[in-house]
Amino acid sequence: MDYVTQIIDPPPSRTRLLLDGLRALRKPTLDGAPTLPRERLVRSAVELSAADIAAYGRACGFRREQGVPLSYPHVLAFPLHLMLLTRPSFPYPASGMVHLANRIRQYQRLHEGQALRLEVYCERWVAHPKGQALSIATRAYGAGTLVWESDSLYLRRDVKNPVGEPWAAGLPLQEEGLIRTQRWMLPADLGRRFAKVSGDFNPIHTSAIGAKIFGFRRAIAHGMWTLGRALAARQPPGGLDQAEAHCDFKLPIFLPGQVALWSHPMPGPRREFEVRNFAGDKPHMRGLFIWKESVK
Repeated sequence: MDYVTQIIDPPPSRTRLLLDGLRALRKPTLDGAPTLPRERLVRSAVELSAADIAAYGRACGFRREQGVPLSYPHVLAFPLHLMLLTRPSFPYPASGMVHLANRIRQYQRLHEGQALRLEVYCERWVAHPKGQALSIATRAYGAGTLVWESDSLYLRRDVKNPVGEPWAAGLPLQEEGLIRTQRWMLPADLGRRFAKVSGDFNPIHTSAIGAKIFGFRRAIAHGMWTLGRALAARQPPGGLDQAEAHCDFKLPIFLPGQVALWSHPMPGPRREFEVRNFAGDKPHMRGLFIWKESVK
């Protein structure tokens, strides 16, 4: 598919993104199959700021010796995701899109102070049993080489006759031997704190009133915070050269609250895990983390 590239330098302000989001709250009812937007949005040189990485790390529980968090580049690209979802060419209101899943792959070690070229575009439609899903691709280049990429899957519920490739089954998880390894107490203001470091000020995360407007009884945690917190619990010290993380988001986490990380207590550079309620009977996110161990 041919894309029209638009350079977004400097990035849009938070106010601009909020206004675009308000304008995109309502859109005409779609008649027929949706058309995939053809824009490719690009930031030409985004610095991996040490101060911003540290703030993100504090919000998610990463330690400095773990290096640049595997999930951090998503934060840099998220404003471009919002821009795509609020463009006139996008066929659905942005407020109705649900983050279903994320897939991340890193091909080279990332460093503080490094400049990345970020490219974001709508990659493909996915026919989901609950509606129309869309994959947004993010590609990060360092000195012209692809160093990191992700695919974020968003769902618009209650769309009849969705188009695209069939929805694939979610991540498997071996229940035998799965144990509760960590307990997390989540404060009421977690959504507001993570919004400050991620740029995701969706009111379902930052405001009890805003959450109720969209059908939630309380504010809910960001899905990407949940992934970041789980990776922080598993990412080895010394930084990552090559790694990948896959996650499927499930039930929302209401704030304040407590959840637990469930995983298999086994060595080696591969971890299956699930974030559940403390009792272990309600899943919030299922994940897989794989990394290549550095040769000493």
